[in-house]
Amino acid sequence: MSRPRGFVVVTGSELVRGDRTDLNGPFLAGELLRLGVEPSRIAIVGDDPAELESALSEGLEADLCLVSGGLGPTHDDRTVELVARAADRELVVDEPLEGEIEAISRAIAERLRRPYADFAVGVRKQATLPQGALVLGIAGTAPGLVLETERGAVVVLPGPPPELKRLWPRALETAPVQAVLSRARVPERRVLRFYGASESEIARALAESGGEGDGVSATVCARDFEIHVDLFADEEGREQAEKLAAGLRERAGRHLFAEDERPVEELVLEQCRQRGLTLATAESSTGGLVAARLTSVPGSSDVFLGAVVAYANEVKVAELGVPGEVIVRHGAVSAETAAAMAAGARERLGADVAVSVTGIAGPGGGSPEKPVGLVYLHAEAPNGDLARRLTLSGDRDAVRGRATVAALHLVRTLLARSRDEAA
Repeated sequence: MSRPRGFVVVTGSELVRGDRTDLNGPFLAGELLRLGVEPSRIAIVGDDPAELESALSEGLEADLCLVSGGLGPTHDDRTVELVARAADRELVVDEPLEGEIEAISRAIAERLRRPYADFAVGVRKQATLPQGALVLGIAGTAPGLVLETERGAVVVLPGPPPELKRLWPRALETAPVQAVLSRARVPERRVLRFYGASESEIARALAESGGEGDGVSATVCARDFEIHVDLFADEEGREQAEKLAAGLRERAGRHLFAEDERPVEELVLEQCRQRGLTLATAESSTGGLVAARLTSVPGSSDVFLGAVVAYANEVKVAELGVPGEVIVRHGAVSAETAAAMAAGARERLGADVAVSVTGIAGPGGGSPEKPVGLVYLHAEAPNGDLARRLTLSGDRDAVRGRATVAALHLVRTLLARSRDEAA
């Protein structure tokens, strides 16, 4: 029996124009996969009624259609109306819901010192639902809802990601969604993460290990400047999944750094924690991005001491103790300066381990000898150090992002090497 299909419709002209990045589509697709529903498509559509109705009609052909956005009180919030049309349902006013939204709107009107009459039409609009819809709750003044369909169910959720995530668990508890999930089969998932290899190299290793089939589907994807392989196995494909994983370890093991989804910064902090080491960063071109990644992990304060963002040469000298003659002789972007920055961070911040980044992020500042994208990294620990010279492609954000990830992986590699040598 095949798994039920899911379809995600994300609405909002600001998403189509590129003014905002869609966060709801990937979240909902990931939830479908987790629940054993096969996500077939994410459709991002603007507020044009014809385009939205077309996407919803296609979505309702799936077993579970998840829709986000377009639930507000204004004229261009058309999701509910068009869901009703696509599902061939009449629109009716839910009077208890109207009273609930009215109470919220009256409080808003009073706070803004505006007459409630300005809100009344919008309240009635938001309380008008497809016949038979189940209300999940209200986010702001927008109700989430679930509607049973011929194939399964459609779930309509608000656009702001925090509000969508708050109402999503309630949707999973409803009878129409539960009926779809009763037919779902949650696949076993394995994740192998590689760093320092190209996507094509890992894809080739996967193919040489046996590739997809026999109850296993596989994806190779570049994520956060790493290469991730996801193996999804039905019950009959578990043995094949293990063979694929073993083949990848054999053919690309030198690039394999994790078989779980913990971000590299969490792995670095854990390596330090296990060995009782403290950590600091010295950053120039990344402007504190490495430190930001580390401090994004809850509990990082027991390992991470702090950072020096030394953008100007004067700050490199004054705060990190980089000898002025090193900068004069080799330049601010050099292996020598990176080494001095790491040593200075260890000394000035009293850390056991430090990593430094200095580079040319662009778009200007490059030269034939030192082009845009040139980055030097240096990691120093009590029993050794490790350096890297990189020439990174892309715009300023890409260069800074890649350098940040590279710095974290450099620390991870140094700590792993030191551990292996100690063993």
